[in-house]
Amino acid sequence: MELLRNAVRPYAWGSRTTLAELLGMPVPAPHPEAELWMGAHPGDPSRFVDVDGAEHSLLDRIDADPRGQLGDATAVRWGNRLPFLLKILAVEEPLSMQAHPSAAQAAEGYAREEAAGITRDAANRNYPDPTAKPELVCALTEFHALAGFRDPVRTIALLEQLRTPGLSAHIDLLVGQPNSDGLRALFTTWITLPQTALERLMPDLIDACVAHIKAHGEFSLECRTVLELGEDYPGDAGVLAALLLNRLVLGPGEAIYLPAGNLHAYLHGTGVEILANSDNILRGGLTPKHVDVPELLRVLDFGCGDMPVSSGERAGRLHTYRTDAPEFELSRVEWAPGQRDRVPLPDGRPRIMVCTGGAVEVGGRRLGRGQSAWVPATEVDLALHPVGEGHTQVFVATVGAEAADRDTL
Repeated sequence: MELLRNAVRPYAWGSRTTLAELLGMPVPAPHPEAELWMGAHPGDPSRFVDVDGAEHSLLDRIDADPRGQLGDATAVRWGNRLPFLLKILAVEEPLSMQAHPSAAQAAEGYAREEAAGITRDAANRNYPDPTAKPELVCALTEFHALAGFRDPVRTIALLEQLRTPGLSAHIDLLVGQPNSDGLRALFTTWITLPQTALERLMPDLIDACVAHIKAHGEFSLECRTVLELGEDYPGDAGVLAALLLNRLVLGPGEAIYLPAGNLHAYLHGTGVEILANSDNILRGGLTPKHVDVPELLRVLDFGCGDMPVSSGERAGRLHTYRTDAPEFELSRVEWAPGQRDRVPLPDGRPRIMVCTGGAVEVGGRRLGRGQSAWVPATEVDLALHPVGEGHTQVFVATVGAEAADRDTL
């Protein structure tokens, strides 16, 4: 096991306090800090620091010894690359509304853009790599998000509460077809509205949302979201699209899994995110970045209903968030004050650990709050043991069971 030094990504939607405080740095930070990356992403791989101060990247370590670091099964399955990236997100402002492609869609899109000669760092590049990007986010604090299309019956009830002259014809698209096809028709209509039509429609919608909140209507949270997004992104079709999505408030320890095609936007909060090691994003709004509506419509899944929220499958101190993503598996290990029992780590798989509360001892090393570590597949028989008297929390990331033996924590 070796401690990692990780990159902090300074996106505009980040916080000037959250990551700085977690890492023991001066608060406030000089600029917004959005993501702490832990893994072997070529853009910002984690690094090891030798006793003499020399740094070596995890990416180089894996390249030099893929089977020793990843294990035979993972190295073979994923072409000698670590298939996941672990992050801590500090969301102060909303992220873009986006979806990610399936493996087949990513491979086809990547080949198409390569053949067209679009450079991989071009602003209009949708597929910089040929791989899927499923992801899961687990809340560390109260975490707000939009994710997945709401049950059309509930959406109709919301839209009827806000019905304006400009919205009436649009609402009837869904009333006449209250299913995935109706959602596709309404979303497509909204996302392709001319700017002049959006600018005519939005003021009445904003007024209707204000009136609904003043009346303490049942959709007040959704209406507040429209007002907040409308203020940050006036005239953006993503504000309308937000009316179609599940509005979620996750408590600490609760997680949502976002498979291919799921339309989502993170709004506010701090969370641990694990995702496939890919950069493929199709944006639908709430961003100044490239938006490719036809390509987004190709990958979107218009399946609808309540968004599943998971607290993890519990086994003692362990909570494991099961998904169908072969690239990753995330577990949360938690001890209340005074609890001291040991929790074994999985063997035979590469692992990244990050401590988000208290401190633990593992392999004779101490891992304190804000610290993370790499454990190669060949390092076995390790266990986590809390030190100190307070609440202790550690997240463990590894590959999915399909990519390695089904050893579990």
